[in-house]
Amino acid sequence: MQRGLSDLVVKSKFANEMKQSANYITEEKRKELEAELKDLKGPKRKEIIDHLEYAKSLGDLSENAEYHQAREEQGKLEGRILRVERILQSSQVVSGGGGDVVEIGSKVVVQKKGESTEKTYQIVGSEEADMLSNKISNRSPFGEALFGKKKGDNISFKTPNGTVNYKIIKVF
Repeated sequence: MQRGLSDLVVKSKFANEMKQSANYITEEKRKELEAELKDLKGPKRKEIIDHLEYAKSLGDLSENAEYHQAREEQGKLEGRILRVERILQSSQVVSGGGGDVVEIGSKVVVQKKGESTEKTYQIVGSEEADMLSNKISNRSPFGEALFGKKKGDNISFKTPNGTVNYKIIKVF
């Protein structure tokens, strides 16, 4: 009986780690990426093809700087298209938190030990992380420390300047 409970705890921990390490995007980010992909494959690609055609019409391609620049732009565009397609194919769309436990999409109010101010962060997948918008990757040290925790829990994680301690004030 004890062995079964132990196996269940290990499986639960493994499932939580797998959930944390997967690639996640919000519905908002999915729509943003789909719109970008449509733009890249449509108007942007056409613009570069037109630029290439014009550059070819200028003559000798071996010494044609415009042609080489257009080819470089085309390479960057195709690379971005592949990257966006890969993100869309390999990411799982999440609806976002709202529960008592910190997960992808949760908003978390925290207070750093020794300070009186509270800060609100949202836990997002690595593709959406943006510190200027207070969006923290679930794979960052801070995101990993918060993941799976609840209101009232204390967390700590290491930074280059030493260990930082926070208290979770609210999860929503």
